[in-house]
Amino acid sequence: MQVWPGQAYPLGASYDGAGTNFAVFSEAADRIELCLLHDDGSETAVELREADAFVRHAYLPGIMPGQRYGYRAHGPYEPARGLRCNSAKLLLDPYARAISGRIDWNESVYGYPFDAPDERNDLDSAPHTMASVVVNPYFDWGDDRLPRTEYHETVLYEAHVKGLTMLHPSLPQELRGTYAALAHPAIIDHLTELGVTALELMPVHQFVNDQRLVEMGLNNYWGYNTIGFFAPHNTYASWGDRGEQVLEFKSAVRALHQAGIEVILDVVYNHTAEGNHLGPTLSFKGLDNPSYYRLTDDPRYYMDTTGTGNSLLMRSPHVLQMIMDSLRYWVEEMHVDGFRFDLAATLARQFHEVDRLSSFFDLVQQDPVVSRVKLIAEPWDVGEGGYQVGNFPPLWTEWNGKYRDTVRDLWRGEPRTLAEFAGRLTGSSDLYQDDGRRPLASINFVTCHDGFTLRDLVSYNDKHNDANGEGNRDGESHNRSWNCGAEGETDDAAVLGLRDRQMRNFIATLMLSQGVPMLSHGDEFGRTQGGNNNAYCQDNEVAWVHWADPDAAPDPFLEFTRAMVRLRGGHPVFRRRRFFHGRPVEGTHDDLSDISWFTPEGEEMTQRDWGAAQARALSVFLNGNAISEPGPRGERIQDDSFLLLFNASPEPTHFVVPVDHGRQWQAVVDTALPEGLAAGEGPKVQAGDGITVQDRSLMVLQRPA
Repeated sequence: MQVWPGQAYPLGASYDGAGTNFAVFSEAADRIELCLLHDDGSETAVELREADAFVRHAYLPGIMPGQRYGYRAHGPYEPARGLRCNSAKLLLDPYARAISGRIDWNESVYGYPFDAPDERNDLDSAPHTMASVVVNPYFDWGDDRLPRTEYHETVLYEAHVKGLTMLHPSLPQELRGTYAALAHPAIIDHLTELGVTALELMPVHQFVNDQRLVEMGLNNYWGYNTIGFFAPHNTYASWGDRGEQVLEFKSAVRALHQAGIEVILDVVYNHTAEGNHLGPTLSFKGLDNPSYYRLTDDPRYYMDTTGTGNSLLMRSPHVLQMIMDSLRYWVEEMHVDGFRFDLAATLARQFHEVDRLSSFFDLVQQDPVVSRVKLIAEPWDVGEGGYQVGNFPPLWTEWNGKYRDTVRDLWRGEPRTLAEFAGRLTGSSDLYQDDGRRPLASINFVTCHDGFTLRDLVSYNDKHNDANGEGNRDGESHNRSWNCGAEGETDDAAVLGLRDRQMRNFIATLMLSQGVPMLSHGDEFGRTQGGNNNAYCQDNEVAWVHWADPDAAPDPFLEFTRAMVRLRGGHPVFRRRRFFHGRPVEGTHDDLSDISWFTPEGEEMTQRDWGAAQARALSVFLNGNAISEPGPRGERIQDDSFLLLFNASPEPTHFVVPVDHGRQWQAVVDTALPEGLAAGEGPKVQAGDGITVQDRSLMVLQRPA
């Protein structure tokens, strides 16, 4: 076999049409072997003799796409110094573009014998672990372009590749649960009819099924256990795992883009699947443990701000380079449109505290590729000071956990909620305005993958996670949920009617709020997980979306959700790019404030009204003639005006339509109605007239511009 010196950059395996360049970083190892794996179980070892700045490299002519490979790191195994090199362990390439196979959790994938954790384990892990794969980078993208949908026009839809598609009756059996299923017309048509503009996929980076879950007969369904930051997860591919997963993922992105739908990836750069000091040796740990991980004062152990056993060392230039290279790869080569960063507060931790100006955020800010796509933070982790909602840099948007909590509290009838609800409804200026951000920095959601589904939120007071095998101890115990009078499934028509109304309340509130709305897959037709609020290990019908028969009658709640998305999309007053001023807007020829708040009696809210403990009803006037931001060509934006009537109390409430804010109004939404809509048929009311809003419901009145 010919071995040429090759190049130290780019890292990973780079095929050029004639052969492949291999490059891998390790400062800890004395020498590195590239192992070419053959289908008969044998391997050919090639020592990487060339090294530049601790990057070992070689070029092998004739090595083609589909070739499986791994690395063996020869060097010190001294856990007391944080060094865990062991040439008996076949290691994944940190830059592998594809990964083949699975881990069978043989003792050999660990660096120590099970009965002697302080000793070295020299069993060969190659037959029992995954392998890296050389990938063909060439793909016909045609005229594919990133849609680049503006945030104020964005509707996010969080979904799981397998969970969304596994039970869809219109999909061929062989495509269900795969990337190819995302490209199927049945899925794309559903998303477009719903009004979705961006599909936010739960982790698709190659992840690992934990040994503990496998032994319990479960799987790491959610996928927050990454081992390959460049590789699409191989079991989501219908064609194969020797690089086919890359082509299939690209094909799905291309199809979604053709429908105008962006693809956003939920990414996990805060930790890896190698766990703590008792975890397996799969890649980073064996190549250069102290360069990749945050170690404690005793280097045998790992600092853990993620609850998973380890945290990546965000002050290491090699970790930062890997993350930035990964992000750019997914944008430039895989054409994704943005990222949602899991436990993003961990990315800000350079030492112990959360540092808003950490190196990672500096790198993102100046990067000409990554800074131009959507960047969404999950602004918390489990470490000290980890709840950082509102504290991310101006380039970022954030999952607004305070929005979720406040909206849930309002509709379950918690006292002293109105003032905070008003702030969340109008874009959370208390969180984002002081650092130059806009309402669109707030990703608003009521439910997501983590916690109750929308149906379960109104059906359960308590979590029911027994199927997870942890004695119902896992998952959040404080869900701000309300079962509407019965726990779980019931035949009580009154309870079922109230649950449907509450679901309409949540969807309507979400679409009427300033910021960017996010739906969780299946919530648009009320899917349930049977009260399981932590379905991370339920790779089965508990967590998969159950679709209706295509020939069944239209689902009223699905139709209501679609209509609310259309209402929001059709009216810029619900998706403003700037915060409300709370006064008339200069130059708009309207002497009314851009927003006004009223008691049910039609009087402007006072400080006493806002602080009243039992107050659960109010109305808000949104002035379509007082939108301060201009259109794309500098033109004035003008819209209809709306009066939103919220009644979260357990009794019907009589609202008086404020005087001097419009002579005649038309009801267009009434969540008390089974269909939830009153467009074109709702009552007309005059200024000063009264209208009754049923208990635990909301109405929307519209006044033409």
